[in-house]
Parts: sequence; C-alpha cells; structure tokens
Amino acid sequence: MKSDFAAAHLHLDRACHYLRGDDETSRAALAALDLVIDAVAAAQHARPMAEVLPFPRRANGGLPPLAS
Repeated sequence: MKSDFAAAHLHLDRACHYLRGDDETSRAALAALDLVIDAVAAAQHARPMAEVLPFPRRANGGLPPLAS
C-alpha cells in the first residue's frame, strides 16, 4: 500500500488550523506538526534514486574521441 502524502499534508494543515490557541501546549503541538509537515512534503516530492550508467570506454582504456 502506498502512502497518500497529499492527503496527509491536507489533514496536517487542517490540524494546524484548529491549534490556534495562545497556550504553551498549542504552540508545542504546532511546532511538532510543522516538523511532520516538512517530512511529509519532503517524502511527497522525493525523486527515486537514478541508476548511474557507466561511460563507454575504448578497448585500450582510452576515452572515445570528441565529436567535431
């Protein structure tokens, strides 16, 4: 099962909206949610690792000639 990061982000943003109190608990919860939102956004926009292809070499170990 794949995670729905967009939906998670939406719900976390909504939770921040409800925690607008001026008390220490609300401020601490908002700070924690900000960290979670950042982690979700990073996961949502992460790109998969690319495969590095080896550069072709000549049989004698040299590099191929540059195109003119």
